Amino acid sequence: MVELVITILVFSMVLGMIVPSVADWIRNVRVRTTAEIIASGVNHARTEAIKRNMVVTFWLVNSPGAIGVLDTTCVRSETSPSWVVSLDDPTGACDASPSAATAPRIVASRAAGPNGQGVLVSAVDIGGSAASSISFNGYGQPVSGLGGAPLSQIDITSADTGARRLRIAITTGGDVRMCDRDVSSTDPRRCL
Repeated sequence: MVELVITILVFSMVLGMIVPSVADWIRNVRVRTTAEIIASGVNHARTEAIKRNMVVTFWLVNSPGAIGVLDTTCVRSETSPSWVVSLDDPTGACDASPSAATAPRIVASRAAGPNGQGVLVSAVDIGGSAASSISFNGYGQPVSGLGGAPLSQIDITSADTGARRLRIAITTGGDVRMCDRDVSSTDPRRCL
């Protein structure tokens, strides 16, 4: 009986040490996954602009419907991990099927889904003002488009403290780079 109590005590102590690190790991995975999904959307918009040789826009949108679903209530938002790549403003039509002819001429879209839960997004333009979109021309360079001044960085963090803090930076030439805001100045993952 004493051996069983000691075994349970040791097991509960080990479990008590593991659970907090698993929770941190899950928060970090959500931040990383959300950052990668947003970066892939920005890159997709740039690639489509080059391929089509026309202005294509990446929009951050908020759709208060079910998690993982974009609907007709969507609005542009500089704080949402959901996005749409389109040729026209997708406000109110984010659930439209991809089409090159029917407005808002959506190319691709992605709802935040479960990975976006507990993740904070903050997008700004080069002047530090809130921004929700970036348009690319046929050369893959950012231009002022339908959404106003193009966003230049998107910060992604967890709502809980202690998780990793990532940034998607978009250069004036159109390059998209993900960086870690908490690494030292000599680390290649650092934000410039």
